[in-house]
Amino acid sequence: MDLQDFEGQDMYFNSALPPKVAELIEQAAALYGDGDAEKPLLRAFFLAPQHLVVHVALYRFYYYQHRYSDALFIAAKAMEVTGRELNMPQDWRELERGHLGEAALKSMGMLRFYLLALKGAGYLNLRLGNIDAAIEILSKLVLLDEKNRLGADMLLAIAKDRVIDNIAEQSDNVVRFYKG
Repeated sequence: MDLQDFEGQDMYFNSALPPKVAELIEQAAALYGDGDAEKPLLRAFFLAPQHLVVHVALYRFYYYQHRYSDALFIAAKAMEVTGRELNMPQDWRELERGHLGEAALKSMGMLRFYLLALKGAGYLNLRLGNIDAAIEILSKLVLLDEKNRLGADMLLAIAKDRVIDNIAEQSDNVVRFYKG
């Protein structure tokens, strides 16, 4: 299965927003420069907690504010909503290629959204210093995406390099301790 093959399918942003929710997202965009965008985004999330446009808006807000833990929470919510729609396992660790094939029959665009949210979770864990979690997530993506269409292998290599760097730093500290 080629994860780039999704021509002509609806994307998450093609789904109509309720007018009040659209208004709140526009309001948040206007307030972003002032730092007051979070309240309308949270109201939009409260009014449309299953709408992926709201998830993406809130995710981007938290990401660009460097609030990675909050962005990670929203990525998990987006995967929960999308996963339920695609009949994916609740726990991404249980994902197998067979699940992807079944999900692709429903919507390749939504499947890509799910997998990109998972990749985002891996990246955010890397940024937060949760290297083991990042490696676990990114390893799963590399296993599932045999053609590397999502580019998770590069992030996985970075995460593994961080582990090596941490080991080298700890070794240097031990040597310095014993040399006194």
